[in-house]
Amino acid sequence: MKTLLHSRLYGVAVATALTAAALVTPAKSLFAEGTQQSSAKRIVAVGGSVTEVVYALGEEGRLIARDSTSTYPEEALELPDVGYMRALSPEGVLSVEPELILMLEGSGPRETVDLLQQSGIAIANIPHAFTAEGIVAKVRAIGAALAVPEKAEELALKLETDLEAARSKAAGQTSGVRVLFILSTNGGRILASGSDTAADGILKLAGAQNAVADFSGYKQLSDEAIISAAPDVVLMMARNGNHGAGADELFSHPALAQTPAGRNNRLITMGGQYLLGFGPRTADAVGDLAVELSSVRN
Repeated sequence: MKTLLHSRLYGVAVATALTAAALVTPAKSLFAEGTQQSSAKRIVAVGGSVTEVVYALGEEGRLIARDSTSTYPEEALELPDVGYMRALSPEGVLSVEPELILMLEGSGPRETVDLLQQSGIAIANIPHAFTAEGIVAKVRAIGAALAVPEKAEELALKLETDLEAARSKAAGQTSGVRVLFILSTNGGRILASGSDTAADGILKLAGAQNAVADFSGYKQLSDEAIISAAPDVVLMMARNGNHGAGADELFSHPALAQTPAGRNNRLITMGGQYLLGFGPRTADAVGDLAVELSSVRN
C-alpha cells in the first residue's frame, strides 16, 4: 500500500512538472495570458491518440472539435473536423471558437501554429514518443492541461501495467521474427519504415525485429534492399486505395516474392490508428500483433 501511495504521489508530481514541459516553449508559454486551463470548456483535440486519451479520462464533454486522425471512439466522429493534423488551417481551427487546443507534437504546419498562438488561444503541446513511456507521459501531460492530474495518474498507472504485461507476453511469442512494415505500394514502389517511426516502436513493444532498421524514417526500397531484408512477414495498415494491397497483389512484386514473407504469403494488416496511435489501446494492439506474429514461428 505504501509503495502504491508513493507511486501515485510521484505521478502527480510528474504531471505537475509535465505541465511546464508540455505548455511552455523556450520563447513563451503556449497558454494565453490570463487563460486558466482548468476552466476551458471548449477544447479542440489534434491527434488521434490525444482524442482517445480525453475520452479515456472521461473529459469528452469538453470537446467541441477534433482533427481528421481522431477516428476513435466512434462518438468522436460526430464532432466537427478541423482538418489533418499536419495540414491545419488557422481558419478551420478558429471557426469553432476554442478556448484550448490540445495539440500533438508534430502538428502543423508551423505557420498555422504561430498564427494560433498569436490569436491568444491557449495551446497545450502534447509530447509524442513511440514507446510505452511516451504513452504514459502523453496521458499525464493531457491530464495536467485539463487540470485533472489525479484521473490522469490513475489511467497512467493502469496503462503502465497493461503495457508491461503485453510486452512481456509478446516477447515469448515473437522473438526473432523479422517484419517489414510497408507504408505504401503506390506504383509498385515499396515505401518502408525504418527506425524512429511508430511502426518501429510498435515492433519493439511486440518483441519483433524491424527488417530495415538501418535507416531512420521512411524510405523507398530497391529490389536488392527488399531481398536483403528477408522479412518473415509484411505488416501494413488496413486501408484501401494506392497505399494498400492484398496479399496476392503485394507478393506479385518480384522482389517481395523472393522473401520468406512472399514465399509463405505472410501479410498482416491492422487498423492504422489502433496499431500506430500510441495511446490507450496500444497494449491491446501489441497483444493482437504478437498473436499474429506468433504464427510465423509455429
